[in-house]
Amino acid sequence: MPSSAGPSIDTITEGGRVTQVGEGQDADETTPPVMTFGAPTAGEILAERYELVEHINNDSAGRLVWRGVDVVLRRPVAVVMRYPGGESATEMLQAAVAASRVVHPNLVGVYDAIDEAERAYVVREWVDGQSLRDLVAGGPLDAARATAVGNSVASALAAVHATGMVHGNVHPGTVMISDDGRVVLADARTDGDDSQESDVRAVGGILYFAMTGYWPHAEVPLRGATAGHGRAAIPDAVRDANGAVAAPRQVRAGVPAYLDDLTMDLLDAEIAPPPSDVLTAELARLDVPDDDYLDNSGPLRFAGETGEEPSPLAAAGGRKVALGIAGLLAVALIGLLIGISTLGDDGEDPQTNPVAAPTSSAPVSSEPAPPAAQNLQISGARIIDPDSRNRSEVRDAEKVFDGNQDDGWSTETYPSSNFGNFKRGMGVWIDLGAERTVKSVQVNLSSTGASAELLTGTTDAPSSDAGDEKIVTDYLKDKNRIGQPFEEHDGTTMTFDGFDADKKYRYLLFWITDLPSGGNGFKVGVQEITVQGS
Repeated sequence: MPSSAGPSIDTITEGGRVTQVGEGQDADETTPPVMTFGAPTAGEILAERYELVEHINNDSAGRLVWRGVDVVLRRPVAVVMRYPGGESATEMLQAAVAASRVVHPNLVGVYDAIDEAERAYVVREWVDGQSLRDLVAGGPLDAARATAVGNSVASALAAVHATGMVHGNVHPGTVMISDDGRVVLADARTDGDDSQESDVRAVGGILYFAMTGYWPHAEVPLRGATAGHGRAAIPDAVRDANGAVAAPRQVRAGVPAYLDDLTMDLLDAEIAPPPSDVLTAELARLDVPDDDYLDNSGPLRFAGETGEEPSPLAAAGGRKVALGIAGLLAVALIGLLIGISTLGDDGEDPQTNPVAAPTSSAPVSSEPAPPAAQNLQISGARIIDPDSRNRSEVRDAEKVFDGNQDDGWSTETYPSSNFGNFKRGMGVWIDLGAERTVKSVQVNLSSTGASAELLTGTTDAPSSDAGDEKIVTDYLKDKNRIGQPFEEHDGTTMTFDGFDADKKYRYLLFWITDLPSGGNGFKVGVQEITVQGS
């Protein structure tokens, strides 16, 4: 989100769908007049916690967006306010509570929702940065960075779609890039015409815009946009006489053919798009470091898989290129077998040429090889703290699966290893988004000496004392334990691999029972959780 010079973002939901308001919604002549009763002022502290620092803008619904500071945790926040509160703000507050359950590093987080009768407000994460629209104004992105942005947007949509909700407003103005490189999806505004399919197609538009600087969906006006409306105006794509969009490779040199095909397939109304989680897996496969570009040990960037495991989009009937490469590989294999057969006919001794033919007469098994294990996407996470007194430790759950082991979630410091006799334990609950075959779970901790176990269950209760209690009660059963617990573990990595190969899992709970010594007390951090499966 921009600094004080730019607009901010907020995440709420309306009608069961994620809504994020603020970014790109400059006030204009159509903005409803703002009442003065209950108007906020700079320096005012809301709920004895949130200090208002600067008014940023008003959104198109007349809600005020402020930059603020959480004086308890000393961190910047954004405050979106409307007044009066009460019945007129019920939908906004209920929506904020629903949105707070979609925890993902590529979605803005919601911290609080408060109604004071004369006014109501939602407090959410503040992110310094700029929109993709502003970033590309300085020149199109290279293929690698465009792929990374598309991957982050698709991952955010997969988390939203896993809850049954729709974003509905994915475009360059709602994709924000923070100063530290994090990509955040914001400002959803859904209506009856929006669908998960249209969300996925919009990722194709994001890829197209990132690589070319043009928007291929200009025939569908952006909400609040009018011709030449400053920040809302995005250049239309190059089109032929029939209105068809020119491919990225026709607009700009150097776009890889495979990324060009993927982008155009997502924009093609005649080709059914893949689900958002499948698209995320494909873009993650393509999003590899530059020094791995020609590394045969892994998948090639912007190419079909070279190993046994098919491309996720190929398996879903996606890119034509992936299927073409599979055909070429099949032709090559047939040619190899013909060559081997010819060598055998020329009298080659099978014992001196082991490639020629098998020496055993036993039938060759036709059973397919089991799929190789791979990292599974975590769609959401929550901190479980059923014995909390103020729930101050239930933040930052998204950091346990953001790919950065240097920045995770941590408990507070306690006077003894058993949480000072205040708590039975604490945990990290994760949601895989759907039933999955799981092979192992690896948890990286900040220090040695912790005791913990891994549990599974089917309960998804709200993030509250009562909800956390229900999850712990349901999961803390012997039949729900995965493998053996770790007692005062002498390492910083715990690996749980006691999963049943014939079962599928969606919800997992990493439950900490004893803390290691942290110098002035006892605490531990969960730096990263990785789930492997097929």
